Amino acid sequence: MLENKMSSDNLQQYLRAEKKMLTESFHLLTVTLLCLLLPLSFLLLARLSIANYLLSLASDIAIPQPFSFVFSLFLYTNPTLLHALVSFVSLSTLVHGLTGRTGPTAVLSPARPGLHTAWILLCTLQVCVCLGIEASIAAGIESTNLGAERSLLCRLVFFLGLHETMRHWAGTIVRPVVDDTIYGGARAETWAERVVMASSLGGLWWWRLRDEVESLVMVAEMKRELGVGVGVADFVGWWLYYLTVTIGMVRVVRGLMWVGMVLLGRRRRRVEHNNGDSCGDEDKV
Repeated sequence: MLENKMSSDNLQQYLRAEKKMLTESFHLLTVTLLCLLLPLSFLLLARLSIANYLLSLASDIAIPQPFSFVFSLFLYTNPTLLHALVSFVSLSTLVHGLTGRTGPTAVLSPARPGLHTAWILLCTLQVCVCLGIEASIAAGIESTNLGAERSLLCRLVFFLGLHETMRHWAGTIVRPVVDDTIYGGARAETWAERVVMASSLGGLWWWRLRDEVESLVMVAEMKRELGVGVGVADFVGWWLYYLTVTIGMVRVVRGLMWVGMVLLGRRRRRVEHNNGDSCGDEDKV
Protein backbone atom coordinates (compact mmCIF):
# COMPACT_ATOMS: atom_id res chain seq x y z
CA MET A 1 0.00 0.00 0.00
CA LEU A 2 2.76 2.41 0.97
CA GLU A 3 4.82 1.46 -2.08
CA ASN A 4 1.85 2.12 -4.40
CA LYS A 5 1.34 5.54 -2.84
CA MET A 6 5.03 6.40 -3.22
CA SER A 7 5.03 5.29 -6.86
CA SER A 8 1.89 7.35 -7.49
CA ASP A 9 3.52 10.43 -5.92
CA ASN A 10 6.65 9.93 -8.01
CA LEU A 11 4.53 9.65 -11.16
CA GLN A 12 2.68 12.85 -10.33
CA GLN A 13 5.95 14.68 -9.69
CA TYR A 14 7.32 13.42 -12.99
CA LEU A 15 4.20 14.54 -14.88
CA ARG A 16 4.31 17.97 -13.21
CA ALA A 17 7.98 18.35 -14.15
CA GLU A 18 7.25 17.33 -17.76
CA LYS A 19 4.32 19.74 -17.94
CA LYS A 20 6.45 22.56 -16.52
CA MET A 21 9.24 21.89 -19.02
CA LEU A 22 6.84 21.81 -21.97
CA THR A 23 5.12 24.99 -20.80
CA GLU A 24 8.41 26.85 -20.40
CA SER A 25 9.64 25.63 -23.79
CA PHE A 26 6.41 26.73 -25.47
CA HIS A 27 6.60 30.08 -23.68
CA LEU A 28 10.19 30.62 -24.80
CA LEU A 29 9.41 29.71 -28.42
CA THR A 30 6.32 31.93 -28.53
CA VAL A 31 8.05 34.95 -27.03
CA THR A 32 11.02 34.57 -29.40
CA LEU A 33 8.89 34.28 -32.54
CA LEU A 34 6.68 37.24 -31.61
CA CYS A 35 9.71 39.35 -30.72
CA LEU A 36 11.10 38.75 -34.22
CA LEU A 37 8.08 40.60 -35.65
CA LEU A 38 9.84 43.89 -35.00
CA PRO A 39 13.06 43.20 -36.96
CA LEU A 40 10.94 41.54 -39.65
CA SER A 41 8.96 44.76 -39.93
CA PHE A 42 12.22 46.58 -40.71
CA LEU A 43 12.91 43.95 -43.37
CA LEU A 44 9.45 44.49 -44.87
CA LEU A 45 9.83 48.27 -44.90
CA ALA A 46 13.22 47.89 -46.60
CA ARG A 47 11.75 45.68 -49.33
CA LEU A 48 8.87 48.07 -49.90
CA SER A 49 11.37 50.91 -50.23
CA ILE A 50 13.29 48.94 -52.85
CA ALA A 51 10.08 48.17 -54.74
CA ASN A 52 9.05 51.83 -54.67
CA TYR A 53 12.48 52.85 -55.93
CA LEU A 54 12.49 50.34 -58.79
CA LEU A 55 8.97 51.27 -59.85
CA SER A 56 9.90 54.94 -59.88
CA LEU A 57 12.69 54.14 -62.38
CA ALA A 58 10.79 51.68 -64.59
CA SER A 59 7.04 51.78 -64.67
CA ASP A 60 6.69 48.58 -66.70
CA ILE A 61 7.72 46.16 -63.94
CA ALA A 62 5.23 43.30 -63.89
CA ILE A 63 3.67 42.22 -60.62
CA PRO A 64 2.53 38.58 -60.33
CA GLN A 65 -1.23 38.47 -60.68
CA PRO A 66 -2.11 36.00 -57.85
CA PHE A 67 -0.64 38.40 -55.31
CA SER A 68 -1.09 41.74 -57.13
CA PHE A 69 -3.87 42.97 -54.86
CA VAL A 70 -2.00 42.32 -51.59
CA PHE A 71 1.27 43.68 -52.96
CA SER A 72 -0.41 46.79 -54.36
CA LEU A 73 -2.14 47.32 -51.03
CA PHE A 74 1.21 47.45 -49.22
CA LEU A 75 3.14 49.28 -51.93
CA TYR A 76 0.86 51.97 -53.30
CA THR A 77 -0.98 52.95 -50.14
CA ASN A 78 2.30 53.88 -48.39
CA PRO A 79 2.21 51.38 -45.46
CA THR A 80 1.19 54.06 -43.00
CA LEU A 81 0.04 51.64 -40.35
CA LEU A 82 3.32 49.71 -40.33
CA HIS A 83 5.34 52.93 -40.28
CA ALA A 84 3.23 54.24 -37.41
CA LEU A 85 3.61 51.06 -35.33
CA VAL A 86 7.38 50.80 -35.81
CA SER A 87 7.82 54.54 -35.18
CA PHE A 88 5.79 54.31 -31.98
CA VAL A 89 7.87 51.44 -30.62
CA SER A 90 11.15 53.09 -31.66
CA LEU A 91 10.26 56.45 -30.14
CA SER A 92 9.11 54.73 -26.95
CA THR A 93 12.44 52.90 -26.79
CA LEU A 94 14.40 56.13 -27.26
CA VAL A 95 12.42 57.97 -24.58
CA HIS A 96 12.86 55.10 -22.14
CA GLY A 97 16.56 54.92 -22.95
CA LEU A 98 16.96 58.63 -22.19
CA THR A 99 14.86 58.66 -19.03
CA GLY A 100 15.19 55.11 -17.64
CA ARG A 101 17.70 53.94 -15.09
CA THR A 102 21.23 53.06 -16.12
CA GLY A 103 22.39 49.46 -16.04
CA PRO A 104 22.28 46.16 -17.90
CA THR A 105 18.61 45.58 -16.92
CA ALA A 106 17.38 49.08 -17.67
CA VAL A 107 14.89 47.93 -20.33
CA LEU A 108 13.35 45.09 -18.36
CA SER A 109 10.74 47.15 -16.50
CA PRO A 110 9.41 49.81 -18.87
CA ALA A 111 6.01 51.44 -18.54
CA ARG A 112 3.54 48.99 -20.07
CA PRO A 113 0.32 49.81 -21.93
CA GLY A 114 -2.92 48.05 -21.09
CA LEU A 115 -3.24 44.37 -21.91
CA HIS A 116 -5.96 45.02 -24.49
CA THR A 117 -3.80 47.66 -26.17
CA ALA A 118 -0.88 45.23 -26.25
CA TRP A 119 -3.11 42.60 -27.87
CA ILE A 120 -4.25 45.06 -30.56
CA LEU A 121 -0.72 46.25 -31.36
CA LEU A 122 0.67 42.70 -31.46
CA CYS A 123 -2.05 41.32 -33.72
CA THR A 124 -1.94 44.34 -36.03
CA LEU A 125 1.82 44.14 -36.49
CA GLN A 126 1.66 40.37 -37.00
CA VAL A 127 -0.94 40.67 -39.77
CA CYS A 128 0.96 43.50 -41.49
CA VAL A 129 4.32 41.68 -41.38
CA CYS A 130 3.00 38.26 -42.46
CA LEU A 131 0.99 39.58 -45.41
CA GLY A 132 3.72 42.01 -46.42
CA ILE A 133 6.56 39.47 -46.35
CA GLU A 134 4.45 36.98 -48.31
CA ALA A 135 3.60 39.60 -50.93
CA SER A 136 7.21 40.78 -51.25
CA ILE A 137 8.44 37.20 -51.75
CA ALA A 138 5.75 36.59 -54.35
CA ALA A 139 6.74 39.78 -56.19
CA GLY A 140 10.43 38.81 -56.09
CA ILE A 141 11.50 41.86 -54.10
CA GLU A 142 14.80 41.04 -52.40
CA SER A 143 18.09 42.69 -51.61
CA THR A 144 19.40 45.07 -54.28
CA ASN A 145 22.77 46.78 -54.38
CA LEU A 146 22.00 50.50 -54.43
CA GLY A 147 25.52 51.80 -53.94
CA ALA A 148 27.97 52.29 -51.10
CA GLU A 149 27.21 50.52 -47.82
CA ARG A 150 27.18 52.10 -44.40
CA SER A 151 30.36 51.88 -42.36
CA LEU A 152 30.96 48.93 -40.06
CA LEU A 153 30.60 51.17 -37.00
CA CYS A 154 27.25 52.48 -38.24
CA ARG A 155 26.05 48.92 -38.85
CA LEU A 156 27.15 47.84 -35.39
CA VAL A 157 25.41 50.77 -33.69
CA PHE A 158 22.26 50.11 -35.73
CA PHE A 159 22.30 46.45 -34.65
CA LEU A 160 22.61 47.51 -30.99
CA GLY A 161 19.75 49.94 -31.44
CA LEU A 162 17.61 47.29 -33.11
CA HIS A 163 18.34 44.85 -30.28
CA GLU A 164 17.38 47.51 -27.72
CA THR A 165 14.15 48.25 -29.60
CA MET A 166 13.40 44.53 -29.79
CA ARG A 167 13.89 44.17 -26.01
CA HIS A 168 11.57 47.11 -25.40
CA TRP A 169 8.99 45.60 -27.76
CA ALA A 170 9.29 42.31 -25.87
CA GLY A 171 8.94 43.92 -22.45
CA THR A 172 6.02 46.22 -23.24
CA ILE A 173 3.93 44.25 -25.75
CA VAL A 174 4.95 40.63 -26.24
CA ARG A 175 5.67 39.39 -22.72
CA PRO A 176 2.51 40.84 -21.07
CA VAL A 177 0.34 39.12 -23.69
CA VAL A 178 2.17 35.77 -23.64
CA ASP A 179 2.57 35.69 -19.84
CA ASP A 180 -1.11 36.44 -19.29
CA THR A 181 -2.17 33.82 -21.83
CA ILE A 182 0.07 31.00 -20.58
CA TYR A 183 0.60 31.74 -16.87
CA GLY A 184 -2.27 34.08 -16.10
CA GLY A 185 0.06 36.83 -14.88
CA ALA A 186 3.44 38.48 -15.14
CA ARG A 187 6.58 36.35 -15.05
CA ALA A 188 10.21 37.34 -14.54
CA GLU A 189 12.48 37.26 -17.59
CA THR A 190 15.21 34.63 -17.51
CA TRP A 191 18.73 34.74 -18.89
CA ALA A 192 17.84 31.89 -21.24
CA GLU A 193 15.16 34.07 -22.85
CA ARG A 194 17.62 36.93 -23.28
CA VAL A 195 20.22 34.68 -24.89
CA VAL A 196 17.73 33.03 -27.24
CA MET A 197 16.27 36.42 -28.22
CA ALA A 198 19.70 37.90 -28.95
CA SER A 199 20.76 34.78 -30.86
CA SER A 200 17.61 34.79 -33.00
CA LEU A 201 18.11 38.45 -33.86
CA GLY A 202 21.76 37.77 -34.70
CA GLY A 203 20.76 34.92 -37.00
CA LEU A 204 18.15 37.04 -38.78
CA TRP A 205 20.66 39.88 -39.08
CA TRP A 206 23.29 37.64 -40.65
CA TRP A 207 20.80 35.91 -42.93
CA ARG A 208 18.88 38.89 -44.38
CA LEU A 209 18.78 42.13 -42.42
CA ARG A 210 22.40 43.19 -42.78
CA ASP A 211 22.08 43.20 -46.59
CA GLU A 212 18.59 44.65 -46.96
CA VAL A 213 17.90 47.05 -44.10
CA GLU A 214 20.26 49.72 -45.44
CA SER A 215 17.89 50.32 -48.34
CA LEU A 216 15.77 52.29 -45.85
CA VAL A 217 18.37 55.05 -45.95
CA MET A 218 19.90 54.38 -49.38
CA VAL A 219 16.63 54.77 -51.30
CA ALA A 220 16.03 58.29 -50.01
CA GLU A 221 19.64 59.29 -50.75
CA MET A 222 19.59 57.78 -54.27
CA LYS A 223 16.29 59.48 -55.11
CA ARG A 224 17.67 62.81 -53.96
CA GLU A 225 20.80 62.36 -56.10
CA LEU A 226 18.75 61.38 -59.15
CA GLY A 227 16.33 64.25 -58.72
CA VAL A 228 13.39 61.92 -58.14
CA GLY A 229 10.82 63.10 -55.64
CA VAL A 230 11.39 61.72 -52.13
CA GLY A 231 8.08 60.50 -50.79
CA VAL A 232 6.82 60.44 -47.23
CA ALA A 233 7.45 56.70 -46.95
CA ASP A 234 11.05 57.17 -48.11
CA PHE A 235 11.63 59.91 -45.55
CA VAL A 236 10.06 57.86 -42.74
CA GLY A 237 12.27 54.89 -43.64
CA TRP A 238 15.37 57.10 -43.59
CA TRP A 239 14.24 58.59 -40.27
CA LEU A 240 13.61 55.15 -38.74
CA TYR A 241 17.08 53.96 -39.69
CA TYR A 242 18.84 56.85 -38.01
CA LEU A 243 16.42 56.78 -35.07
CA THR A 244 17.53 53.19 -34.48
CA VAL A 245 21.16 54.29 -34.78
CA THR A 246 20.46 56.96 -32.16
CA ILE A 247 18.97 54.33 -29.84
CA GLY A 248 22.15 52.28 -30.28
CA MET A 249 24.31 55.30 -29.47
CA VAL A 250 22.26 55.98 -26.32
CA ARG A 251 22.72 52.37 -25.27
CA VAL A 252 26.49 52.59 -25.76
CA VAL A 253 26.73 55.85 -23.79
CA ARG A 254 24.56 54.55 -20.96
CA GLY A 255 26.55 51.34 -20.86
CA LEU A 256 29.78 53.30 -20.53
CA MET A 257 28.19 55.44 -17.81
CA TRP A 258 27.15 52.32 -15.90
CA VAL A 259 30.66 50.85 -16.16
CA GLY A 260 32.11 54.16 -14.94
CA MET A 261 29.71 54.22 -11.99
CA VAL A 262 30.62 50.66 -11.04
CA LEU A 263 34.36 51.38 -11.22
CA LEU A 264 33.91 54.62 -9.26
CA GLY A 265 31.90 52.80 -6.58
CA ARG A 266 34.57 50.13 -6.22
CA ARG A 267 37.30 52.76 -5.95
CA ARG A 268 35.31 54.64 -3.31
CA ARG A 269 34.79 51.48 -1.27
CA ARG A 270 38.49 50.69 -1.57
CA VAL A 271 39.44 54.19 -0.34
CA GLU A 272 36.99 53.98 2.55
CA HIS A 273 38.36 50.56 3.48
CA ASN A 274 41.94 51.88 3.45
CA ASN A 275 40.92 54.92 5.53
CA GLY A 276 39.25 52.63 8.03
CA ASP A 277 42.35 50.49 8.33
CA SER A 278 44.56 53.56 8.84
CA CYS A 279 42.22 54.88 11.54
CA GLY A 280 42.34 51.51 13.28
CA ASP A 281 46.13 51.54 13.25
CA GLU A 282 46.18 55.06 14.73
CA ASP A 283 43.84 53.97 17.55
CA LYS A 284 46.14 51.09 18.38
CA VAL A 285 49.10 53.46 18.62
